[in-house]
Amino acid sequence: MGKEIIRIEIDDIQIDTEQGTTILEAAFKAGIEIPSLCYLKEINEIGACRVCVVEIEGVKALQASCVYPITHSIRVFTNTERVRKARKRVVELLLSEHNRECTTCIRNLNCELQNVADNLGIRDIRVTGERKSYDLQTENPFIARDYNKCISCRRCQAICSTIQEVNIYAPLNRGMDTLIAPAFMRDLGDTNCITCGQCVIACPTASIAAKEDIQDVWAALEDEDKYVVVQTAPSIQVTLGEMFGMETGTIVTGKLAAALRHMGFKKVFPTDLSADLTIMEEAHELIERLKGNGKLPLLSSCCPAWVKFAEHFYPQLLEHLSSCKSPHEMFGALIKTYYAKKEGIDPKKIVSVAVMPCTAKKYEASRPEMGCEGYRDIDYVVTTRELGRMIRQAGIHFRNLQDELYDMPFGVSSGAGAIFGATGGVIEAAVRSAYAILNQRNSEMGLIDFEELRGQRGVKEAKVNLGDKTIKVAIAHGTGNARIILDRILQGDHYDYVEIMGCPGGCVGGGGQPILGRRDYKRISLDYRHNRADSLYKIDMHSQLRQSHNNPDVKRLYAEFLGKPLGEKSKKLLHTTYTPRGSYF
Repeated sequence: MGKEIIRIEIDDIQIDTEQGTTILEAAFKAGIEIPSLCYLKEINEIGACRVCVVEIEGVKALQASCVYPITHSIRVFTNTERVRKARKRVVELLLSEHNRECTTCIRNLNCELQNVADNLGIRDIRVTGERKSYDLQTENPFIARDYNKCISCRRCQAICSTIQEVNIYAPLNRGMDTLIAPAFMRDLGDTNCITCGQCVIACPTASIAAKEDIQDVWAALEDEDKYVVVQTAPSIQVTLGEMFGMETGTIVTGKLAAALRHMGFKKVFPTDLSADLTIMEEAHELIERLKGNGKLPLLSSCCPAWVKFAEHFYPQLLEHLSSCKSPHEMFGALIKTYYAKKEGIDPKKIVSVAVMPCTAKKYEASRPEMGCEGYRDIDYVVTTRELGRMIRQAGIHFRNLQDELYDMPFGVSSGAGAIFGATGGVIEAAVRSAYAILNQRNSEMGLIDFEELRGQRGVKEAKVNLGDKTIKVAIAHGTGNARIILDRILQGDHYDYVEIMGCPGGCVGGGGQPILGRRDYKRISLDYRHNRADSLYKIDMHSQLRQSHNNPDVKRLYAEFLGKPLGEKSKKLLHTTYTPRGSYF
C-alpha cells in the first residue's frame, strides 16, 4: 500500500506529494529551487547549514526544509523578505571566516558556497569573523586538505561513514572552532583513508581537493628531451564531455584522442587495451583457481581504492585477491619495456602519463610495488577534471574538435575493455573470455551478454554457466557494500569470483570525475552514473571486437613479448603483491 498523497502549497503553487517527503524534495520536484549546502539525499540530512530555511504558515520560527517532513496540508513560502534575510545572514557568516581567494581556487565557478552567495545577491559581508589559519596539508600524493575553506557541513563525514564505511572524518573542537577532519588532524596519508576521493566529490568547497599534477605534465611536454605518452581510462571517454557542457554520458572518444594529440603528447593510447590484457591474465587466473590452484573466491584487484580498503580492513583475505596490477599500471610497465624496445627509445626519456577517473590511481602510482627494471610504471596521473582544465589552458575548443583515432601499436581495444569503467564490467568481461577459453570458442559468434551482472544495485549475485561448470559470482560497488560480501565470505558463504569497485557506480563514479552542478549532485542521484555506464555499454555493443582474447594487439603482445598469460614475463611485469596495513588509529 502506497503512502498517502498530501496536497500542499509552495509559493502559491499546489503540489501533490507523498506523506513524509521533505519540503526541499517536494519543492525540487515542482521546479522550485531552495538553496542548501549540507544536504545529501539519504546520506546527510541533518539541517546543519540553515541555508534552506522556509516560512510555513502558522509556524512561528523558520524551518529547515531539508528535514521538515510533510505530514499534513501546509502553505510554504520560500521567497519572503524574512527568508531571504535569514539565508543571506547565514551565508554572510560563513563567508566572514572563509578564505575567499575565489579566483585562484581550484573550485572557482564550480563551488557551491560561491554559487549560493551569488544567487542570494551577496555583495557585501557586513560582519567580520576571525579568519581560520591552518596550514595546507599536501603531504600525500592524492588529496590536499585546506581547513581554511571547511564550512563544517559534514558531507565528507557522511559519505565516508555511510557509503564507504571507512570512517575517516569526525567533528573536532567545538563552536566556531569546529572542523570536520581525521583524528588529530592527521594527513590523510597517515590514516585508514582508502584514497577513493568520494569526499572530494561531496565537498561543496575546496576544503578537500585532488592533488594536481598539471604543471609537472606541462613541464614534461615542454622538455624536448622527454618522450611523453598518455593513456586514457575507459570511463574518460564518456565523462570528459561534461567538463565542456555536454550531456552526461556523451561519448567523446575521438575528441579525447584529438585533444591530447593537440596538447603535444607523442602517442595517445587507450587504457582499454590493457584492460583487455588484464582480462586475459585474470580470466586465466580464475580458470587456474577453479582447477584448485589457488584460493576461491578470486577477488578482483583493478581498483586501488578497494585494494587499500582490503589491506586495512580485511588483510585476512589478501591471498584471495587477484595478483594482477590494474590496467593502467600494466600499460605503464609495457610502455617502458616492450614499447621502448620496439620503437628504439631510451626508457629514461619516456614520461608515462595516465588520465584516470579517480584519486586512488594517484596513490597507486606512488606505491613502491608499481615499477619494474628500475622504472616507475606511471610517472603522472591526472584526473578527468585535471585534463579538462589542461584542455582549457591550451585554448582548445573541445566541442569543435574533429574525431581522431588512438595511436598504434596499442590503438585496438575490445568492448569488453570499455565496460571496465562500469560496476559489473570487469566480471562480465572476464567471464566472456573465460567462457570462450574453456569452451575453445575464439569467434565473436554466440557472444553472451550477462545482463544480470549490470545495473546500479549495491550488491549483485548471479550464477554463470561456463560450459561444464557453473560458478557463483558477486559484485559490489562502494566499500560499504563490499563489507556485505566480504563478511559473507568470512562467515563461510561460497563464491567463485567477486568484483569490487571502491566508488559507487564503479569508475564512472570515481573521485576524479567531473563534479556536477549543485542542483544535480546534492541529491546523490544515481542517474548520472546510469547514463555514463549506459554509454560504455553502447561502446561495447557497437565494437567490432567484444572479447578481450580476440584483440589482435593483445595476441601480438603475447606472441612477441609476454609469451603466455601467467607466464614468467607476465608475472614479472603485470602482477604485484599486497601489504597488510592494519589500522592507524
